[in-house]
Amino acid sequence: MPKISIGSWAFAFGPFERDPWPFERVLEYAAKSGYDGVEINGFRPHPHQDDYDSLQKQRELVKMVGGYGLGISGYAPDFASAPPPLAGADEYLGIFRKCLAFCTGCGINTLRVDTVSPPEALSEREYGERFARLADTWRIAAEESGREGVSFVWEFEPGFWLNKPGEVAALVDAVGHDNFKVLFDTSHAYMGAVVGARHTGDKQLLPGGVIEYAQLLHGKIGHLHLVDSDGTLHDNTTSTHAPFGHGNIDFKSFIDKMDPAMRAFPWWCVDFCFCAEAEQYGAEGLVYLKRILEN
Repeated sequence: MPKISIGSWAFAFGPFERDPWPFERVLEYAAKSGYDGVEINGFRPHPHQDDYDSLQKQRELVKMVGGYGLGISGYAPDFASAPPPLAGADEYLGIFRKCLAFCTGCGINTLRVDTVSPPEALSEREYGERFARLADTWRIAAEESGREGVSFVWEFEPGFWLNKPGEVAALVDAVGHDNFKVLFDTSHAYMGAVVGARHTGDKQLLPGGVIEYAQLLHGKIGHLHLVDSDGTLHDNTTSTHAPFGHGNIDFKSFIDKMDPAMRAFPWWCVDFCFCAEAEQYGAEGLVYLKRILEN
């Protein structure tokens, strides 16, 4: 049975941005709600690789998390200063290697990234150059993280470049490394496959929705973020993360269709980013997922 974590960014972004919860408050909440762990938002004031830059500090962080009876399902750091389709490989990899050291020191097995750049219409030449630069950079990152036993996963979403199902599959193939996988967020998958949110040019929709999207990426998914979708965008940017059972995704069917792969993941992460009601939805969502797992 997979363990279930909650992303700490839910209490730091959007409605919480002006008064983010301290990380330890997130730990208290996760433990009280019955979660098995947290997924660390690598944006201050939550743990940042530059603030935990020694093995001693990293061990102290792990000890604090463990003191609440929790594990760490992954790390989602900030690469905003070096968008990988645009930045030089050395600039991006300099940040990446600090993040990787943080993961290895903390015993974190999953490092999450995105393309950072917003979706935009590009000429064929510019698209090709950015695509190749991104694939080459991430191939190096996948190789280096793989040597350390850390899975390197990409979270696609409407708000970032390469958000069509075909583009997602194509990039995984272009990187072509066993340690490079997709982070499959159910809300982002719905918005990409069913709504075609922020697709440039012609929309690329999948008749089978989220399930067909997951099947398209069979063998290419390395981590999961679970949350519902009501088919809208938050601030016209990225997917609205709706509470389980209040959106358009049939999670029971999704999990049944994707078994045994779904239950083989060591962690399922609940993602309520940009939700003012994250405290309520997070507690209710855990109950919802556990009920599905038990049945």
